[in-house]
Amino acid sequence: MRIIASPAYRNKSVNPYNYLLYMHISELGVEVEDFSISKVLKEKWDIWHIHWPEGYLNRKSLIKSSVLTTSLMGMIQFLRMKGVKVVWTAHNITTHERYHPKIEEKFWKVFTRQINGYITLSKTGKLELLKRYPHLRDVPGFVIPHGHYRGIYPNYVSKEKARELLDLPLDSIVITFIGQIRKYKNVPHLIRVFCEIPDKNIYLVIAGKPSNQKIKRQIRISTMKCSDRIRTYLRFIPKEEVQIFLNSADLIVLPYSEIYHSGTALLALSFNRPVLVPNRGAMWELQMEVGKKWVMIYEPELTPHILEQAIDWAINTNRQSNAPLSQFNWEKIAKMTIKAYERILESP
Repeated sequence: MRIIASPAYRNKSVNPYNYLLYMHISELGVEVEDFSISKVLKEKWDIWHIHWPEGYLNRKSLIKSSVLTTSLMGMIQFLRMKGVKVVWTAHNITTHERYHPKIEEKFWKVFTRQINGYITLSKTGKLELLKRYPHLRDVPGFVIPHGHYRGIYPNYVSKEKARELLDLPLDSIVITFIGQIRKYKNVPHLIRVFCEIPDKNIYLVIAGKPSNQKIKRQIRISTMKCSDRIRTYLRFIPKEEVQIFLNSADLIVLPYSEIYHSGTALLALSFNRPVLVPNRGAMWELQMEVGKKWVMIYEPELTPHILEQAIDWAINTNRQSNAPLSQFNWEKIAKMTIKAYERILESP
């Protein structure tokens, strides 16, 4: 079996999800390579596995988005004519920014009718996908979870050293947001909520690169009310530094206004840090899988009262030293993915 994936390994430094998936798949005897036009023209492939096609729509330029999505659909049709099956992992079912709603609506209608099979990361994701695109009931679909990141990132910096590096008092309580900062992740709101908490021994760390200057300005303005208790690192966080921000934290807060799945939540759990997430998408499933001692969900939106409850929960809950992540084992996920490929190849 030969798989060409978009992407397979090339995004490892930004998000090791694909690298981990395909490394484990290749260890089971399946050949996987990164997509390139020259490869698809010169070589024979069984499956083209597509991740995040919505990335073509996340361009402010209408012309660029139109050209990219048209090119994608043309390549799908070309490869299908060559007998290649097209598989989509539905990390998201819409774009977050929605720059071009008319093009996007048309794109998803056409794209979802061209695939030969799909994978969702949760049962909730599959139900939502079929609700939005019921014609996908006619092709094979599979629920295969996102894997954990335990042992993937360096993890040798102690909590005490991490706090020293971030200029945080050793006896303080630390709340952290980590990850790329985009509008839907609601970071300015988190800062405003945090500033309503009067306890001077609670600190907030924001670590990640804002997607644009507007969000960066909003963060700067929001921090002014309680800047002495906030540490901001508004830049890309390299792999070696992730441990500093996670190991210094007592609680990871992801106050997203919309969410289906979260690699960042699994990253935090991989470092054995409790997580506060909204009761949206598949977050309730994550809580069921890992347990209420490790994942706290809230609704409808984050408030100072909810954040204070979460801090108390994070500090005072008696939990094991390691979050239970065996169900997110990559070897198991690789085997499930190969079985999905086999089913899709067998289908008409």
